Amino acid sequence: MTFRKIVHIDMDAFYASVEQRDDPQLRGKPVVVAWRGNRSVVCAASYEARRFGVRSAMPAVRAERLCPEAIFIPPDFTRYRAVSRQVREILQRHTDLIEPLSLDEAYLDVTENKTGLPTATRVARAIREQIRGELLLTASAGVAPNKFLAKIASDWRKPDGLFVIQPEEVEAFLTPLPVGRLPGVGKVTEANLEKLGIRTVGDLRGLELQSLEERFGRNGLRLHELARGIDENPVTPDRPTQSISSEDTFEQDVLLSETEPLIRRLAEKTWSAAKKESRVARTVVLKLKTREFRILSRSFTPISPPASCEELIGIALALRERVGLGEQQRFRLVGVGLSNFTQPEEAPAQPMLFE
Repeated sequence: MTFRKIVHIDMDAFYASVEQRDDPQLRGKPVVVAWRGNRSVVCAASYEARRFGVRSAMPAVRAERLCPEAIFIPPDFTRYRAVSRQVREILQRHTDLIEPLSLDEAYLDVTENKTGLPTATRVARAIREQIRGELLLTASAGVAPNKFLAKIASDWRKPDGLFVIQPEEVEAFLTPLPVGRLPGVGKVTEANLEKLGIRTVGDLRGLELQSLEERFGRNGLRLHELARGIDENPVTPDRPTQSISSEDTFEQDVLLSETEPLIRRLAEKTWSAAKKESRVARTVVLKLKTREFRILSRSFTPISPPASCEELIGIALALRERVGLGEQQRFRLVGVGLSNFTQPEEAPAQPMLFE
């Protein structure tokens, strides 16, 4: 087993904390970052709002019912991305082995660090102090011998906390944990394990590998390893982008023929984001969700990648014609994406008209 020194940094209620930092009148108040509306969902909630049960990804109307005094702030992702870059600059002072998971969290491998600090705990403490002192924000940190344990640890003393799991403490730490705390154990797997009488990681450790593989297939080996604190996945800096997309939910369900304005707007957002990539995308994806919550997608890979926003829009609109669910079918969501990224020199340059 490889013992690394891994730190997981997780900004506390990031979007809401940025809003409270930048507007003193919001401090100490229940802030919900979300657009108002029946279809909107919560992007972030301050800890004052969380005390009422408000959580990320919750429908905004439910958040409003739970916390009538909540102050709703429309998200400003341009500002959040700028602050995220400032956090990243702080992290880079300590190591180049940084794996971002989102704007507000990242793994760091500090087995060797740039500042010469003797322990990963000291590195995590320094990072948290620099974020607080320079950005006036708080971050929680987890320190552990591998990634999945570091991520669990960062959540242990939130907000504004630091928790360390030493290699010799792994088994004692994991044993009483509910199996649902293990990465990849969703509600279905957790329910299937409970049928076997498995509720804790300690219980899971008692199952033989062969039994786990028979019941859970390839995931059986992963469960076997996690129950023993084994995670050999390295911190992977700047993973290549797999896809870029933009999507939105309509206030009212609409007919397919009424989606063109939003498809155009989403394509423009996706194209703008894709221009920041060094690689080019070859495949255009149109995503739709019906009134009945059925998700479907249509994709097309032209011989040469889309060369302009207008070309992307044209392909997305052409994909719309391939949906074929009837003129009266209504939709609640639409998205436009780009995927299948490749290096520019690998992308065929031969032009081709979409037919």
